[in-house]
Amino acid sequence: MFMSDTAAGMHFSVLGPTDSVDDGRVSDFYAYPDDLRRCWVRGNMIASIDGGATTDGKAGGMADAGDRVLFRLMRYAADVVVVGAATVRVENYSGVQVPIAHRSARQRRGQAEVPPIAVVTRSGNLDPDARFFTRTDVPPLILTCADAYQNTRGRLSGVAEVINASGPRSDRVDSTALLKVLAERGLYRVLSEGGPQVLGMLIENDQLDELCLTVAPLLLGGQAPRIATAPGEVRTRMRPAHLLRDDAGYLYTRYVRAE
Repeated sequence: MFMSDTAAGMHFSVLGPTDSVDDGRVSDFYAYPDDLRRCWVRGNMIASIDGGATTDGKAGGMADAGDRVLFRLMRYAADVVVVGAATVRVENYSGVQVPIAHRSARQRRGQAEVPPIAVVTRSGNLDPDARFFTRTDVPPLILTCADAYQNTRGRLSGVAEVINASGPRSDRVDSTALLKVLAERGLYRVLSEGGPQVLGMLIENDQLDELCLTVAPLLLGGQAPRIATAPGEVRTRMRPAHLLRDDAGYLYTRYVRAE
């Protein structure tokens, strides 16, 4: 049988039926490494088969029941959820809601019962009456730049902890400064839910340790954005950690930085 040069020596695996995974084991798939002494940054995003990150302007429009289950499980495992201000507004975020059983599990791991959401905002332009501030069990962290810090603190200090997370430039949030702020608070298990600019910043600065990408069985076409955008291009080699699927045809991938 003729074999082309491109296939010679390659090993391919066929994705086929596997045993079902119970709830407890699914949680194990998304456990963070033990004994962390630095921030471990996980990104969680969804995209269509043709690479679109939103439909009708929202990522949540592509989600299905399985994606929502894993979305919550990843939140339950995290010390902090990092998200951009635009995503908070568009997706109408509220605080993380953690059931009693998962709160007990978090306490056993030495975590706070509920992880705060840390919002990355260059302008600090957030409405203090938004449900993000009013429907939450713990005050959010607002990570802004030096130029906007005083104004933002004056408007939001009653509903959030406002933090200067600038680096060398005072007009923007710096991801290295951001992760230092989180590490100083012992928030090592970091979950980034985007949007594309926040994820792109972490990738560009070589700070993303793993990416959990849900592939929705949809074709979008049009001009939907990618899951990550940044001025600079980098190549970070990743290895597949696991691949799950559900009956609705969604694929749940997890890629970890290659050693």
